[in-house]
Amino acid sequence: MSVGRVDLHLHLLPGIDDGSKSMVETLAMAKALTALGYTHLAPSPHARGEYASKDAALCATKLEEVRTALAGQFELFTNAENFFLEDSLFPSIAAGTARTLGSGKVLLIEAPYQGPLPMLPELIFRMKVKGYTPLIAHPERCMEFDRKGRAAEVVRAGALLQLDMGALIGRYGKTAERLGRQFLDDGLYQVAATDLHSPVNAEAWVGDSLKAIEKAVGAKALEALTITNPAALLQGIVANKGQTP
Repeated sequence: MSVGRVDLHLHLLPGIDDGSKSMVETLAMAKALTALGYTHLAPSPHARGEYASKDAALCATKLEEVRTALAGQFELFTNAENFFLEDSLFPSIAAGTARTLGSGKVLLIEAPYQGPLPMLPELIFRMKVKGYTPLIAHPERCMEFDRKGRAAEVVRAGALLQLDMGALIGRYGKTAERLGRQFLDDGLYQVAATDLHSPVNAEAWVGDSLKAIEKAVGAKALEALTITNPAALLQGIVANKGQTP
């Protein structure tokens, strides 16, 4: 399958976290993404104790169910949305069992929304020493990244940043929109993703978000953020080069 748009962060697997509630919703989400040119998806169930999706085996089963239901409509890859403060994360990294993006050593990982995370550089260093590269989900929505220079600092430390594209159209409030546009203008994002949880108005708001990216930084950067760079990560290629193709 030729590569169209690639989404590395979405909650497509039904009934296991705060995303899709049923296979009906999953299929509706897939329909919206198809209409917008997506061909490769890495569903990212929460790897956190409060969700059934903490069970990697269950997620693998659900992924196969979705793959069967979609009947070749997309290329699907394993993934999980990890959490910096989850007790099991660093033991799984040490054991080589961390839930990575595809077969490579990229970890999609989120910081707390509201609380600070002063030890963030140390956490990134501990991952890098073990050969893992953190892809930090929606930093523009996390309090820690409202600190001046923090986003650039973690990119210099070897982390990658993922834009939650809905931030650019105000889905998460003014602060997230401001930071998202700032980090985008500064060329700090490696990929843009939908973080899709529901089919409600999905085609409309994701489409508007793609247009907002293109308006802000141009068609070439949009292609890098939604096709070239995420496709490279699926192949285990980590360049840490921001949104420049």
